Amino acid sequence: MVLPDGFALPPFAYLLPLLVAAAAVLALLRRVRPPVREATVIAFAPWMVVGAAGHVLDVIAAAPDAVSPLLGTPSVYLSTFVLAGAIWAIADDRLLAATGTLAAVFAVGAVFATGYSRGVINPFWPLVALGLSLALAAGTWGLFGRAVPGIAATTGSAGAFVVLAHVLDGVTTAVGIDVLEVTERSPLPRAILGVAEGLPTAELVGVGWLFILVKLLLACAIVWLMAEYVEDEPSEGFLLLGVIAAVGLGPGVHNLLLFAVGG
Repeated sequence: MVLPDGFALPPFAYLLPLLVAAAAVLALLRRVRPPVREATVIAFAPWMVVGAAGHVLDVIAAAPDAVSPLLGTPSVYLSTFVLAGAIWAIADDRLLAATGTLAAVFAVGAVFATGYSRGVINPFWPLVALGLSLALAAGTWGLFGRAVPGIAATTGSAGAFVVLAHVLDGVTTAVGIDVLEVTERSPLPRAILGVAEGLPTAELVGVGWLFILVKLLLACAIVWLMAEYVEDEPSEGFLLLGVIAAVGLGPGVHNLLLFAVGG
């Protein structure tokens, strides 16, 4: 089993229009060729939050039936791409970030409104996880910048964003497994956590620390490896860094919101 639990394509009546829309947006982007800069990666961050919040609404059965098939896995990735990509094709980085922020506020607000209506809002551990993630990412990036200042300077805020995104995924997963006793849905994290279960440290500090360490080292290694590509081909390099960041930030924000509303 390679795919995470819950991975399923939407009904064909949704899948076909979604694929057509994604192809149309992709064709538009290829024609317009909007610049991809360091700031562009950060501008997409709110849209990653939108996708994560939308999927949470689907998981907790709070999304309207008409749009729920568009918010599952993997359809939520395409749905978010269609919205963000269409705006990106006609807007600059500031407008992309502004519209994404508004959409993120609405989507996250919908998650918390659902939790409030059901009488289930538990912000303590999500806030702890967020605080630990920010502190760990800041410390790691600081050390990374001292160790390899040229690489840190080349990738800039986009590189720091990649580290933060994957640290957030790692820390929230660890909190979920060790504190909230949730079940990990993805096979690869389950395998890493399984290794940690066999170590003597499992009874003392839990098993999530190993996943955090793997995510942290992997994020730093990716940024280090991508630096030359970013320097030679900035547009393609920053675009790839954005995709890599999304792979971490999406699940991390998803975990935060899901834990907060008792999902």
